[in-house]
Amino acid sequence: MFEIGFTELIVIGVVALIVIGPERLPKVARTAGHLYGRLQRYVSSVKTDISQEMRLDEMRRAGEEFKQSIESAAADVGQQATVVDDYLRNELESVNQAVADASRKVSESAVLEAAPADAPAQQSLPLDLPDQNPRPPAPVAVIETAQGDHAGKPA
Repeated sequence: MFEIGFTELIVIGVVALIVIGPERLPKVARTAGHLYGRLQRYVSSVKTDISQEMRLDEMRRAGEEFKQSIESAAADVGQQATVVDDYLRNELESVNQAVADASRKVSESAVLEAAPADAPAQQSLPLDLPDQNPRPPAPVAVIETAQGDHAGKPA
């Protein structure tokens, strides 16, 4: 803090002895020592508080950067998922179209084989394809009666 050498301390002590007097000098020196100690503790606590605030600020900044990187990664994953989903939907549509075309060709060839040779050729016949997603059968609830009989009733 201040650079006070030994000679400056001797000069300050002699001046204090002359001004304060030899009876009150020890009491004033103790009081000055206590005040100096309090001042040092106060400065030390302020330094510690400032250091902690700086660390907290750094941690907040690091947390924000981490949050932004996670959000960026999540957005990238979402975009990739959308691209994959679109691709798979297109592939599903092309597979369904190929299956429909193949079943139409098979049914047309079966109709042509079954038709007599002198009969005129028919144009494509409409097909009734089964549902793509058939519904599962309704669950059956088992109800137990007082006699222990089981009766199956649809739920």
